[in-house]
This record gives sequence, structure tokens and C-alpha cells, in this order.
Amino acid sequence: MDKRSITTENGTVCYWITGNIDLNKDTLFFMHGVTADHTMFERQVAFFENDYNIIVWDAPCHGESRPYGKFTFKSAAYIIAEIMDAHNIEKVILVGQSLGGYFAQAFIKDYPKRVKGFVSIGSTPFGYSYYSAFDKWILRQIEWMAKLYPVRRMKKAIAKQVSLTRGAYDNMMKMLKPYGKKELCHLMGIGYASFLNENCNLEITCPVMLLVGEEDKTGKVMSYNREWAEQTGFELIPINNAAHNANVDNPEEVNKAISHFLNSTNR
Repeated sequence: MDKRSITTENGTVCYWITGNIDLNKDTLFFMHGVTADHTMFERQVAFFENDYNIIVWDAPCHGESRPYGKFTFKSAAYIIAEIMDAHNIEKVILVGQSLGGYFAQAFIKDYPKRVKGFVSIGSTPFGYSYYSAFDKWILRQIEWMAKLYPVRRMKKAIAKQVSLTRGAYDNMMKMLKPYGKKELCHLMGIGYASFLNENCNLEITCPVMLLVGEEDKTGKVMSYNREWAEQTGFELIPINNAAHNANVDNPEEVNKAISHFLNSTNR
């Protein structure tokens, strides 16, 4: 994988891409969750890189894509399109974990014809009907509430919340390491506040698969996904022995599910 970057008015966004792009192959673009980075997809990259073009990024305000100024999902969608254009990639299959699913849906909203498929891992849907007034209120409180906790305790609590296995816990702690308390709290705040500001009713016409760890107890992720599947007919697949970061907890089962999805979209 080659490291590349795109410079924007708000900062530099770093991404990693297959060294020799084969335009006859499909391209998978993996998008991580809030406070994480591209390393959460190491087992997916290793599994799929021989058969697909791969892109992973550190999303704006995350990992090596820091410092970064004003954050919006709309501007992030434009950056995704710029990355694709830089490598003459016309269409992608988006794999978004948690907040990464919001990046994916923002891109689908603005560039629907450039998406061949969407895999959500522990994310939640765009759409007004899914979120109650209380849901929206609590999401807007995240930043100041996070400030109440000592940073070391907060990082351990986050890592424990999103993981079931020791490997997933250690991966999350490593991804959290670069952030100081102020930046970490602000990042969690702007991620969810931006989602509320940019949320909209969205009809997704490309093939979609929803993956959720059976032990995912992060917020109301599980109930949101059940309703998402019920309202749209999208396939919902529980991942055994996995929490919120299901692709790190149980990469074998997640990779198998994604492979099945990819095969079905190419029939």
C-alpha cells in the first residue's frame, strides 16, 4: 500500500492505496469510526488486497489527517471524490465502520452514481424518522459530558466499550494514543453534532449490507440497525463474538460476509 495525501483548505488528508491500481478490478474504500484510524482495517486489507484495489484513509481530524480545520461530512464526501479522481477510479464499494458509515452515506447522497455497494459495520442510518428528540439531545451533549472524565480513564472506557477481544481493545487503545483530552472530546462532539446537522432522508439504491457485532452495546446501534433493515429491506447480519469494532473482534466472519456481499453484487 502506498501512502498518499490530499491538501485542502482545512488541512491535509492522508490515505493509503493499492500500489498498482488495476481499473479492471473493483475498488474497496474502508472508512473507520470516530477517534479511530486506518489501522483498524489491517485484517481486511490483508484479506482483500490480492483481488481488489484497496483504499483506506485517516478521515479528516483523525490519525495522520491532523490538524484539520472545519469538519463537515459534505466536504469529506468531496475529498473522497477527489481521491477517486486522482486515480481514475469511477466507482467504489464503501465499507464504513460506525462514523465511517456516515462518511459513506454522505458520499452516496452527493455521488450516488459513483457507488457500487455499501457495507455498514456498526453504523446507523441517515434519516429523520430513526432518531427521537432525546436521541438528538444526548448526541449534542457528548463533548461536554466527555470532559467530565480523566483522559486515561476515558480512553480505557472507550476501548472496553467497542471491543470484545484483547486484540480489538489493544488496537483501539493504540488508535486513541495520539489524542489529548481536549482534542479527543472535541472530536467526539463534532462527529456526532455534524451528523445531526447534515442528517437527511436518504434513499440508497445501490446494494447494501448491514453488519453488527452481536455484543455491540454502543448506544442504540443494535436497535437502529434492526429498524434500518426493517424499513429498507437491507440484509442485516449479526457478527458472532464481536462488539462495536466487529471487523477487529472477528475479522474472519466479517471478511466472509463482505466476500459474500461482493460476489452477490457482481452476479
